[in-house]
Amino acid sequence: MSGDIITHEITAATEQRGAIGTTGRGTSLAPSRAARELGLKRSEFDIAVHLGRVRTVPDEGGGGRRVARDEIERIRAGEGFPEALRESVRAVGTTAGAALMEVTGARFTRLARLGLLVPVHFYLNRYRAVVWLYLAEELRQFAADEKNAALLKGRTPEGLRDQLTEGLDLRPRNWRGRHLGFLLRKADEPWARAAAVASLLDPVEVSEIVVDPYERSYLNRFRPARPAHAAPGSPVSQLAEEIMTATDADEIDWLRTDLAQALEAARRHRSAPRPAPRDHERCPVPAVPPAPGHRAPEHPGRFRGLLGRLWRQDS
Repeated sequence: MSGDIITHEITAATEQRGAIGTTGRGTSLAPSRAARELGLKRSEFDIAVHLGRVRTVPDEGGGGRRVARDEIERIRAGEGFPEALRESVRAVGTTAGAALMEVTGARFTRLARLGLLVPVHFYLNRYRAVVWLYLAEELRQFAADEKNAALLKGRTPEGLRDQLTEGLDLRPRNWRGRHLGFLLRKADEPWARAAAVASLLDPVEVSEIVVDPYERSYLNRFRPARPAHAAPGSPVSQLAEEIMTATDADEIDWLRTDLAQALEAARRHRSAPRPAPRDHERCPVPAVPPAPGHRAPEHPGRFRGLLGRLWRQDS
């Protein structure tokens, strides 16, 4: 009996440590544990965090974001939990989204390419095709709005058809805009906000705005990690990088402007650290006093004048 009790106590203590982490994190949960307590899959939990439905806090131990116990209790006390929460973060692809809106898959794709339906997530399948996911809640709202009735039935207006013919596809750009909003909500200081904007720009664009190499290095410390879709350097990873990097000229322009403004705010908040100056740069080298009894050499001009007088006397 005593052995069973000891085993139970050790197991309970181990589970508690796994739930609350190390010292200083006793009131927060790791994302995986928080997802289980909220009845969400990990992918659903990530979307909930992106949308601000679940608020996270920095990990004091530097291990990423965590969820406060109070936040878990607040959500669990909400009306209709857990079904309402789960439904609010349900993401669907093109086929399920089209069925939800009662339109064809082709029409659904056209609406998404025109930017009328905004993706919340994407992944690449085994054929290296991009699969866009949309919030079911937003699709229902779009379909229920009478202003959108003409877009759901009949021919697509001519102006919009022309844009589609020219290859318009705003899905990547709309996803980047939504993702930037998530990154900015998560950023807890000015340098992190500047890094969030920089994360959507090509490194060459960033270097043109952030000219100082020490500021670029400091900015990279706060650069948010990009979602991993495959091994680094693989074709799938390269395709994902293209989606996560701004390409349209006007999008690049406003991101550059935002980065310049965010950088100014970060500088006012705190200067980027720089190497300490070397000793010979920090203070001037003191003059060495002459040794006792040492006579300083005559000035060269005075020495030449003395030689001249002696030469005249001899002659």
